[in-house]
Amino acid sequence: MRYRILIAASLLLLLGVASTFGQTRAAKDANAIRAVLDMQVAAWNRGDIEGFMNGYERSEKTVFVGGDNVTRGWQTVLDRYKRNYDTREKMGTLTFSDLEITPLGNDNALVLMRWHLQRTKDEPHGRSTLIMRRTKQGWKIVHDHSSAA
Repeated sequence: MRYRILIAASLLLLLGVASTFGQTRAAKDANAIRAVLDMQVAAWNRGDIEGFMNGYERSEKTVFVGGDNVTRGWQTVLDRYKRNYDTREKMGTLTFSDLEITPLGNDNALVLMRWHLQRTKDEPHGRSTLIMRRTKQGWKIVHDHSSAA
């Protein structure tokens, strides 16, 4: 009887440790993803588009969808941002809010969020859905679908 109790207690302990490990990893990943997005906001708000682009994977497979346009490739996405936001006035002040991070396996995550630009003459805002991937360089955006409200 004692042997069965010991085995049952050991199994419960192992299940608890495994559950805690999984939650800890998910929490660490969510914090790392938030850090990437925080870095992007900080870079944007100091006028550093290249710094902002460090949040994207430097790959020809990186995709940005905005409106009815699909932009493929990290360099092409960078060029698009530089063309559309060529002055500090156009860039404004960026904020992200209402982040929802959903793991998609061990190395991918789905991020749903709001974005908002505070500018002198207007306040464009909308939603973004990001697919982020764990890479050797850390978490990176591989697909960004952003829409304006």
